[in-house]
Amino acid sequence: MLAINAIRRAPTILRNAAPLSTWSAVPAGPPDPILGITEAFKADKDPRRINLGVGAYRDEDGKPYVLNAVKKAEEKIAAAKLDKEYLPITGLPGFTGNAAKLAYGVDSVPRNQNAIAVTQSISGTGALRIGGTFLARHYPHSKTIYVPTPTWGNHIPLFKDSGLEVKYYRYFDKKTVGLDFAGLKEDLQNAPEGSIVLLHACAHNPTGVDPTQSQWKDISDIIAEKKLFPFFDMAYQGFASGSTDRDAFAVRYFVSQGHQIALSQSFAKNMGLYGERVGAFSLTTASEEERKRVDSQLKIIVRPMYSNPPLHGAHIANTILSDPELYQEWEGEVKGMADRIINMRERLYQLLSNDFRTPGEWSHVKSQIGMFSFTGLNKEQCKVLAEKAHIYMTMDGRISMAGLNGRNIEYFAKSVDAAVRGDL
Repeated sequence: MLAINAIRRAPTILRNAAPLSTWSAVPAGPPDPILGITEAFKADKDPRRINLGVGAYRDEDGKPYVLNAVKKAEEKIAAAKLDKEYLPITGLPGFTGNAAKLAYGVDSVPRNQNAIAVTQSISGTGALRIGGTFLARHYPHSKTIYVPTPTWGNHIPLFKDSGLEVKYYRYFDKKTVGLDFAGLKEDLQNAPEGSIVLLHACAHNPTGVDPTQSQWKDISDIIAEKKLFPFFDMAYQGFASGSTDRDAFAVRYFVSQGHQIALSQSFAKNMGLYGERVGAFSLTTASEEERKRVDSQLKIIVRPMYSNPPLHGAHIANTILSDPELYQEWEGEVKGMADRIINMRERLYQLLSNDFRTPGEWSHVKSQIGMFSFTGLNKEQCKVLAEKAHIYMTMDGRISMAGLNGRNIEYFAKSVDAAVRGDL
């Protein structure tokens, strides 16, 4: 009888108990370091505050910059009254063709043989993820990818989630604040034959340190000798030096030497299309027939991932790349953005080395290239700069050069000088 009463009371007891959520055991993930910097910057109301963490271009007034070529392209698109139908799985054909032309060049042998498999992607991140998944499924020689130390933080989880094992090769020399070329060569020579190697095509993120053209040729020789597979990440074509051809040197040289490569492209930085998420992933193949088979497998990867890519940003990029006048204007604007950053590097070097005579060697500031610079500042110096000077950057001393301008660069340099001297 007692057992029967207990059973009858059970539903009431369960209804009164606090419900246990299905997700109660899900742990909190670590905060994104860049997002944390931006949040701290926004919460700081000091008028001198500077955000050097964000990886997006800012103009001389510290504002986001929409390129005139982009505005004109949007006007042309609006006038054309295009529909909003789905794109094919691999994207807008005109865009993918022009993206390949921009990266590989008009004289590219595989391009002219119709032997480059290319798909539009969700910017560079999406391209890398498609590439990682393709290699995990179909690259026959290895499931390990070697990335430089350091590399863009998203590379590591991205490739792990793709099914690849991530290992590292030396790249940055903290003592010289430059390239550890001897370490890089030794690590690539010691990598197992057939391994995948991630290479930043230009404007290495986060260091801003690139190999010279001569060093790229040496890297190509080692990769050929060891039968390694090169996967290029080219997120800054044109944005690094101001020349789309110069920034594509490594990609084009490797292809000219007979390497088959994988390539990720992004149009976030060089066209300012950050929120439009415009990119491309491509592979060079041996023939048109092989390209068709690779294309079919890229579609199999993309279809369950996001079905097909967004339309508007691809139309913008394709309109610019297809129109000779817009293309010329865009190249001029890209060079203008690159030149502004180069000028900021030169000015910062002059302030630290000559005006303030800041202890240490600062030539790396102007020898590095692209949006980012590894300053050589340590964690404590970065921390005190945020707390005392309202200057926000990642704790490894990386800064976005685009966050500096004529109004704040002297204050930044003076603050760095005080932090290095321990006087802030």
